[in-house]
Amino acid sequence: METYDFAAIGLGPFNLGLACLAEPVDGLDGVFLESREEFSWHPGMMLQDATLQVPFMADLVTMADPTSRYSFLNYLKQTGRLYPFYIRESFYPLRAEYDAYCRWAAAQVDGVRFGRHVDRVEHDGEAYVLTTRLRSGATETYRARRLVLGTGTTPHVPSAASGLDGPVIHSADYLTRKAALQAQRSITVIGSGQSAAEVYLDLLEDIDAHDYELVWATRSPRFFPMEYTKLTLEMTSPEYTRHFHGLPAATRDELLREQRSLYKGISRDLVDAIFDTLYRKRVHGDVPTRLLTNTELTDASWDAASGCYSLAMRHTELDEPLDLQTEGLVLATGYRSQLPAFVAGIAGRIRLDARGRYDVAADYTIDHDDQEVYVQNAEEHTHGLIAPDLGMGAYRNSIIIRGLCGREVYPVEQRIAFQEFGVPADLARRPAEVSR
Repeated sequence: METYDFAAIGLGPFNLGLACLAEPVDGLDGVFLESREEFSWHPGMMLQDATLQVPFMADLVTMADPTSRYSFLNYLKQTGRLYPFYIRESFYPLRAEYDAYCRWAAAQVDGVRFGRHVDRVEHDGEAYVLTTRLRSGATETYRARRLVLGTGTTPHVPSAASGLDGPVIHSADYLTRKAALQAQRSITVIGSGQSAAEVYLDLLEDIDAHDYELVWATRSPRFFPMEYTKLTLEMTSPEYTRHFHGLPAATRDELLREQRSLYKGISRDLVDAIFDTLYRKRVHGDVPTRLLTNTELTDASWDAASGCYSLAMRHTELDEPLDLQTEGLVLATGYRSQLPAFVAGIAGRIRLDARGRYDVAADYTIDHDDQEVYVQNAEEHTHGLIAPDLGMGAYRNSIIIRGLCGREVYPVEQRIAFQEFGVPADLARRPAEVSR
């Protein structure tokens, strides 16, 4: 059986970027295993006008290798769309455009195996052995010296809505369930971030044609725009990542709660578009919609006879309860990282923290020797807001490739920020001399 230098499990944008950057590296042989039959990136939220929240340079490769043939600009050139993109004068590609770009790259890059669901991973004493299952039921086995886990995040359902019956949907499935949702007489969207805002605006645009009541409830005190000032963007830097990684775990967890608006807010343009749409529609009469802030979902139940959900909610500032009835329910409640089932087979070889999460080293390894198992976008709790950022994927892959090769293939930036996030060595207070 052939033994690869590494096997990457999952093919989202981050592992796809790794495939593109690893392909031209002499002496580096990897295989990429993906359970889906083709590349697909958030298909349930592929709204027609939705754009990325990061510029086009946050593609699969550019921030590591601007000369790569897998750059977004080369994709535009090869598909005859470079000049229209230039004339459009926007740094932010359409989400559907980015998905098409990734599909284009996935169709060309070496080593990708679609339709391979990894059931089991073991170690035979020298290398990792991966057992995959095909749609036909057949199995295939792969062997690799190292692993890169890029299985991504999964839709999160809050405990108050766990196990609900009825037509409740997560925003990840919005487009596939949209028609049935709009047949309801009332719809409630729960959530605070970009996905909630996009779903709400999409439903608001069609509210006249379908004649439903529409509610958007968020536990946040307001509809936060994502902070996008330039000094704030320096927090997606090698320096801040090193600073964050060196903090105690409890401090990191607290900071992530405080920093939500930095990377989990709503784009400013979208907030304005929602207001403008409400204003435009209200010129012609009342709009059957409500925006509820400081409103937290505490319990939910489904009554099949009436076809209605009963939502128990609490106003977080006033600490007062309120009740809401709705036929349609959309949970735009984000995504969470979780350990895939196959990790059980190598549990003794990887580190977990006190909360059962990957204990991720600075170089993105999680094995006890810090040289065999890497993770992609599963390190938010150790590396901070850089983890899910498309713009920093190439940076992380540069570090992973350096570890895989034992040499720096793509230059890894050490300092790019004007700010200093820790205590500068020359300003650190020295211990006071003992008085005599």
